[in-house]
Amino acid sequence: MFRLSLVMIILLSTGCVSLDPTYQRPVSPIPATLPGGQDENRQLASRWQQVMNDTRLNRLITMALNSNRDVRKAIADIDAARAQYGETRSSLFPTLDAGLSHTRSSTLANGISTSDQASGTVSSFELDLFGRNQSLSRAARETWLASEFTAQNTRLTMVSELTTAWITLAADNNNLTLAQSTMNSAGQSLDIVRRQQAAGVAAATDISEAMAVYQQARASVASYQTLVTQDKNALNLLAGDTVPAELLPGTLDSLPDNAIQLVPAGVSSAVLLRRPDIQEAEHNLKSANASIGAARANFFPTVSLTTSAGVGSDSLSSLFSHGMKIWSFSPSVTLPLFSGGNNMAQLRYAEAEKTGLIATYEKTIQSAFKDVANALARRETLGEQLDAQRQYVAAEQTTLDVATRRYQAGSGDYLTVLTAQRALWTAQASWITLQQADFDNRITLWQSLGGGM
Repeated sequence: MFRLSLVMIILLSTGCVSLDPTYQRPVSPIPATLPGGQDENRQLASRWQQVMNDTRLNRLITMALNSNRDVRKAIADIDAARAQYGETRSSLFPTLDAGLSHTRSSTLANGISTSDQASGTVSSFELDLFGRNQSLSRAARETWLASEFTAQNTRLTMVSELTTAWITLAADNNNLTLAQSTMNSAGQSLDIVRRQQAAGVAAATDISEAMAVYQQARASVASYQTLVTQDKNALNLLAGDTVPAELLPGTLDSLPDNAIQLVPAGVSSAVLLRRPDIQEAEHNLKSANASIGAARANFFPTVSLTTSAGVGSDSLSSLFSHGMKIWSFSPSVTLPLFSGGNNMAQLRYAEAEKTGLIATYEKTIQSAFKDVANALARRETLGEQLDAQRQYVAAEQTTLDVATRRYQAGSGDYLTVLTAQRALWTAQASWITLQQADFDNRITLWQSLGGGM
């Protein structure tokens, strides 16, 4: 009898209906193609190992994926969500307990008597006839899957931030080197002007002008020394540990152009659906959809079963050989009649949650499209700007060389030399900034397209 009851319980619990609304993915509220997506040969974004081509950077990213505290927290959240799903799913199955009891009592009429009993029980198991527990289980599972993509997005963001910080350190190393070079050059010019003034061929204002350039460069050296130290501290935080010196970058000038590969954007905007933040938003939406099914099931009766079966005997020695078979079967039905509007409020809340999450999902897609569109718009003009800045630096270098030769020959004034020196310094600094922007744009485009872990 007990076996038959157990079989009936399992069949009834697995043969329930689902009251979840039919799920349909919302239509993406963005254009069908990405901006400038006419090249049919474009490919999807690659994994970070193929995009980040510098060996030092690859080793640093691997180190951070194992040690970064945000990543560790995200993984712990996955474990917690998985455990909650397992806890919710356990309600779909009956809880079986086995017990063995011994009773010894005494009465005036019968004297001392003993009894022993062994039994297996199923206590208050709810038959999921209308799918409430199944819906709750599906909602918990979707929450768990959403946490998986939350962790993936955390890793993606960490890789992007770490790479950006690594490039920033390289750029500040470049700026520091430039400031030191300018300071040394200005110091040499100051010595020359002092000797020329001593010889009576230079004005006093030439010394003050040369001193101004020297002190300005000196202040920049100190400033960039601070920034380089702060950049290293930022890398240590992102990596989760002290970054070894051999993994730090040199200057931007020492990096090859393909140190960070330029990722083609592709044609269809459907590629954005693989971004982890969009997939996270969709799983949260699916979880809300299942919660509506659970809220609907609250309007229907619940059937609970309490059953047990076993053997009993006056002595333990004969319990399993000559014991008396005992069993009980106690179904109960609960019909919701009046709850003060609680069930209806829960349903409306679940429906409102789904409506809000649809908006969140659509907003996430729109934000992704904007990120890619902005990165592509910057990409279109960046190459032209880099080429123009490169030629601008070369032109300013020529201007300084000519002004210096004329001054040394006595046919030019020192103010022209200083003006040319400042202009060259500014042009070189802008060149470094543009090089950094080029690498940052590549990182942003890779991340905006969903990257690859």
